[in-house]
Formats: sequence, structure tokens, C-alpha cells
Amino acid sequence: MNNDIPVQQLGPQGEVMAHAVDACVHCGFCLPACPTYALLGDEMDSPRGRIVLMKEVLEGTLPLADAAPHLDRCLGCQACVTACPSGVPYGELITSFRGWSEPQRERSPLDRAKRAAILKILPAPKAFSLAARVGQYTKPLAPALPTALRAPLDLLPERVPAMQPSPPLTPARGKRRGRVALLAGCAQQALAPNFNAATLRVLARNGIEVVIPEGQGCCGAAALHTGAREEALRLVRQNLAAFDPADYDAILSNAAGCGAGLKEYPVVLHGLPEEAQARAFAAKVQDISEFLSGLLRDGDLEPFLPTSRPLTIAYHDACHLAHAQKIRRAPRELLRAIPGVTVVEVPEGDLCCGSAGTYNLEQPELANALGMRKAQNILSTTPDLIASGNIGCHTQIQSHVRRAGSRVPVLHTVEVLDLAYRGEL
Repeated sequence: MNNDIPVQQLGPQGEVMAHAVDACVHCGFCLPACPTYALLGDEMDSPRGRIVLMKEVLEGTLPLADAAPHLDRCLGCQACVTACPSGVPYGELITSFRGWSEPQRERSPLDRAKRAAILKILPAPKAFSLAARVGQYTKPLAPALPTALRAPLDLLPERVPAMQPSPPLTPARGKRRGRVALLAGCAQQALAPNFNAATLRVLARNGIEVVIPEGQGCCGAAALHTGAREEALRLVRQNLAAFDPADYDAILSNAAGCGAGLKEYPVVLHGLPEEAQARAFAAKVQDISEFLSGLLRDGDLEPFLPTSRPLTIAYHDACHLAHAQKIRRAPRELLRAIPGVTVVEVPEGDLCCGSAGTYNLEQPELANALGMRKAQNILSTTPDLIASGNIGCHTQIQSHVRRAGSRVPVLHTVEVLDLAYRGEL
């Protein structure tokens, strides 16, 4: 798509945006893949429509305020990237555009306060845990609250678990066959601490030494995808200082959104002095399922114990695993390696569950519609367990499965593997 975007005025991120706009041939393959287009049926709420809107805003022919409502409704799920035959890097475009445009946005004081609170609390596990515990006591009041205040309470689990601090070093069991670093994550330390505990046990059992480097912080994805670019840059640089890629065989994440965020560091730092450092870092980043499936394919993964009975597991593709990182086979291979497990595909599996980072807090109506649609599709497979690889998806799906009246457990893929090793499936 030809454009007159003033790249010289916009700097390195302008190059990223102009390249993405250029790549779009306006074919429309992205429309049926887009969750908001599926719900709303509006061209401007599709990737193709949003690319046109961003192009016109960047060229100065359309006021930002006119485009903003449609752009805000984008989940950033990148299903359109998977569907696109032209290879349009839509994720890079929407992320860069939000970083460029946010300082120019006119938001109400309440909206600014809400966004600031999210970006302050979400990356701080202890503060997040405290807020979640307080939220537990006010959850019964949720039906009487405005939607903006009700949304976070609706997503809280029935019980907020105690935090489990992870050790800085987990030694390998038996002969050491590898050494990795683990990103500890933010919200999951408060909402699902067993994700990390299970990850450490599974890796150690397979001869992998795990380091949780001091000085690490939030991956920066939440800040980046909500347009808080300066905060995102601070967090990116903090992690680049904490993780030395040369020290590890891999840098692992057990959250799809975080892993995708880590792999985006070269784009975030495009044209800046740290770009080469970011590329070396991103080259070592792997999702936990990606790393473990490598061991499985090499014959180096310890066999799992069989299940006590035949189990049907519905596997949910987290968008930032399937679309952003292109990882689909790995988690399925791992789950199918457990004797007695059958993995079933979820109808409309590529459609986002509605979590999308902070989306279910900022766009609760659309997020709820997608969450219930996802829950109904999953439950239609009559699973014994539901597995996924992202804390946001886990929280969203668990909330909507419970609202649908089901008690089917929702687990992280690595939690299922850990239970299989312990003979508890």
C-alpha cells in the first residue's frame, strides 16, 4: 500500500510502521481471522481497516481522535499475521503506532488514572498479590459496581494463592545437561505461583540447571502494547542488563505474552544503540514448551508416568504463542507424550480468548464476549482438563469456564507435565 508517511520526522519507529503499511496489499484475508471483526462486522475494526486508519493518521489526513476508538479495540492478538499471505508485520505496526500516538492522546483523568494503576501494579508481584487479596473480599460487591471496576474483580480466582518465592538457582537432578535462565513473570507470581514451581521441577528433573537472574523485571509487554513506550524501554534495558545471553543455553519464559515480548526487543530498540544487544538476547529466548519439545525430539526428555485413567485434554492456543511466536506443535507433542492422554482441538481455536494483556481490563465488554465464546467452544469438546501456556489466557478462560457452570481444571501445560512426572494425573 503506497504511503506518504514522513519517516524522517518519525525516526526509527517510523521506518517500522511505514514498512508494515507498504507490505499490505488490501486483500482482506485478515478479516475472518480478526476477533473484533467477527464480533462487530465493521471494516474499521479489522486489521485491513486499522492499517488504513493508522496510515492516514501518520500522513496527517485523519485526526487521531477519529481513529482511536477502532485502534483501541484491537487485541493485538496477531491472528491476522498468521492469515496474511503478504507477511504484513501487523504486530510491529500496532505496537509502534501506540507508542508514537499515546503521548498525543486526550484521555479523561479517570482513564489516565486507571491505566497508570494497571501499569504500576501489574509488573509488581507483591503489590499485585496484595491488590488481588483485597479484591477477593470486595468481589461479592462486583455486580453493583460500574463495568470498569467490576472487570478486574470478575477475573479474580476463587482463592488467591500464597506467593511462592522462586530460588535464584535450581540445580539439575543427576548429571547436568544444560543451563538456562528463567523470566519469573509478574502477575503469575501472584495468581498462579505453581507455574514457576512446576517449571523448575520439570527442568531440574531433566538435568537442566535453572537460574533466575537478580535485577530482572517485567518483560515490558504490557507497557509496550498500551503505548507507554518510555516505561517499556526502561524495562527492556533493565532485563538486557540482568540477562547475559552468553551465560545460558536458553532464556526461558513460561508465559506466551512475555516470551513474545522478549522476542520483540530488537524491534523495540530498532535504530537505538542497544539493538545488537537485543538481537543477541532475543536469539536465546524460548518458550518453555519450545525448549522441552526440543529435548523430546532429541530423545533427552525423561519419560512421563501413565495417567491413572484415559484423559482428554483440550489445548488452547495462546495467541502470543501460536501467532506471535509460531509455536503450535511443541505443547501438543509434549502433552501427547504422556501415556493415556488424548489432546483435542478446540473449535475456533485461532480466535482470541479476549485476555490480550490488559485488554480484558480496558475493553471488558468485548473481552467478555470473546471469553464466553472461548469457554463454550472449549467445553464443547467435553475435556477432563484444559491446558494453555499463558497466565492471561489461564485467568480469562478459568473465569469464563466457571461462569459457564463447569469445574473442569484449567492448568498450564508445564503443570500437566509436572503432574505426569509425579504420577498424579
